[in-house]
Amino acid sequence: MNILYLHGLNSKLSDEKREVLEKYGQVFAPDINYSDKHFQPDLILKEFPNTEFNVVMGSSMGALNAYAISEIIGRPALLFNPALVKYSEIEFSHKFTRGLSPKQILLGGSDDVVNAADTLIFLGKNLKNSELDIKVLPQLGHRIPINVFTDQVKKFFKDICA
Repeated sequence: MNILYLHGLNSKLSDEKREVLEKYGQVFAPDINYSDKHFQPDLILKEFPNTEFNVVMGSSMGALNAYAISEIIGRPALLFNPALVKYSEIEFSHKFTRGLSPKQILLGGSDDVVNAADTLIFLGKNLKNSELDIKVLPQLGHRIPINVFTDQVKKFFKDICA
């Protein structure tokens, strides 16, 4: 299984989280510079012209791009605090080629970077045709602790492999 993981702004995939993901497949986690361009799914996919990804994952800014890539390639996604609202001017639908894919979304109720309530409103208005599994953890902030990450990854693979 090929896993595409997209880190957030000014972040990288930690060794600890990479180890969790490697239990499920080969991990591709490119270093992405979001400083000039936040939304760049096409550029990310061009880095892997001969790789077929089975799943896409991301956190924050990476989850924004992972959401779009999931739609472009028609594969399931696991999204941690996706920064959808901050970049809602982006038109997602014009790039879709393979249709809507299931998404598991984890939102932090105490996130001071990506507001969970605003994200839920955005999802309700714009993504009515998507199969979404949304979980809000009231005490969770923007950073995803390893135990939460591990649990969500395990649930994600259990759900898509069932």
